[in-house]
Amino acid sequence: MSDYSKNTRKSLGLGELIAIALGGMVGGGIFSILGVSVEQVGNLTPLAIGIGGGLAFLAAYSYVKLTLLYKDAGATYTFFKKAFPGNQTAAAVVGWLIVFGYISTLALYGFTFASYFCSFSESINNPTGQKITAGVVIFLFTLINITSVEGMGKLEDLMVYTKIAILLIISVLLGWKGDLQNLEPLLAPSTTWTAIFVVAAITFVAYEGFQLVINAYDEVKAPKKNIPRAIYASVGIATLLYVMLSTAALATIPKSEIIADKEYALAAGASEFLGSIGQVIVIFGALLATSSAISGTLFGSSRLMAAIARDGYMPSILAKKRKVYIPAYAIALMSGMAYLLILSGGLQVILEFGSITFILVSLLMAFANYRKREETKSSTIMTLLAIAGLMVAGLLILYFEFTQNREQLYYILGIYAVLGAGSYLYTKSHTSKAP
Repeated sequence: MSDYSKNTRKSLGLGELIAIALGGMVGGGIFSILGVSVEQVGNLTPLAIGIGGGLAFLAAYSYVKLTLLYKDAGATYTFFKKAFPGNQTAAAVVGWLIVFGYISTLALYGFTFASYFCSFSESINNPTGQKITAGVVIFLFTLINITSVEGMGKLEDLMVYTKIAILLIISVLLGWKGDLQNLEPLLAPSTTWTAIFVVAAITFVAYEGFQLVINAYDEVKAPKKNIPRAIYASVGIATLLYVMLSTAALATIPKSEIIADKEYALAAGASEFLGSIGQVIVIFGALLATSSAISGTLFGSSRLMAAIARDGYMPSILAKKRKVYIPAYAIALMSGMAYLLILSGGLQVILEFGSITFILVSLLMAFANYRKREETKSSTIMTLLAIAGLMVAGLLILYFEFTQNREQLYYILGIYAVLGAGSYLYTKSHTSKAP
């Protein structure tokens, strides 16, 4: 356990933990995956999203068991290092990949927030206005995260539970206006079960975020009890919300419009079927969703970066904390790098990188839990199901990339190569600092 957990006041309870997890999960994901999912599997989109939720639950099982065993804020990185000791280079590579994956999701959330916010005014609804807006919102939550852990937790509570209520209201309103007969036939002649599982693998990224609460282990009240509850509850809530929202959208909005409008499908559909007030409600929900996702992801991932730096695999200044808990330099660096990604463009490939990375590291955690299953008191059946499910999901998303956008897949592999080489060279040049 980290020394920070001793002689300090814990600030985060179960409510804050669920909010942080849902803040990271229910962000831009549900808005961006809906159009892609409907394009691939039509009316079976809710089923595919539900399967993705089941896969997330299997991944969460390994994270929970390893958290209770290691009691450390480093989450994926620390669990890998402890489960597979003696290979500091591999641990460094895993740490760098995870951190960059979080930076990419921060960029996505910032850009998605800006896209919806700028839709209110034609004067700023352009690439320049969107980039400036994204920078402002990221900077705002950087200040909040650097200023106060408790204040961030309370704000995250307010944003997350408000956005959940709004998204549920949107589901009810769309469902009230819709007709379930629009969901027939469920299985179109062109839809295959392979396509359904491919979509489940792609939508898995929409559940990324539940492990963020582990990064705050040192700041949690009764972590052995509250962290498992928060992880399982957040996965269940997100799955239910996604299934309800996708079902309501399909019952109301023509599939052709959902496919054409992509991440704007809910807003466009609300405008057409619920009027201007409905459109404002959807946009406000999207702004809250992406705001809390920025805050929750920045909070948890900066703790991870600090843990990696503490071990010598990143510059030591990133491990320094103010007010005992807050890794201010790590927060600032992650925010800055996320904004650079926004300025550079190409966020779609960054999103796909995040999807593959999340599945890959979840698979590593399932392997780690299987290796330590006697110590974690894990079910052999559950751990093997997690390994099999995540392995199939990883292969399917690679297959999808290879057949649909081979150039993008090569670009993603190039990112892996650069990060792998960077972490390797840094580790080798700072061997004396690493444990």
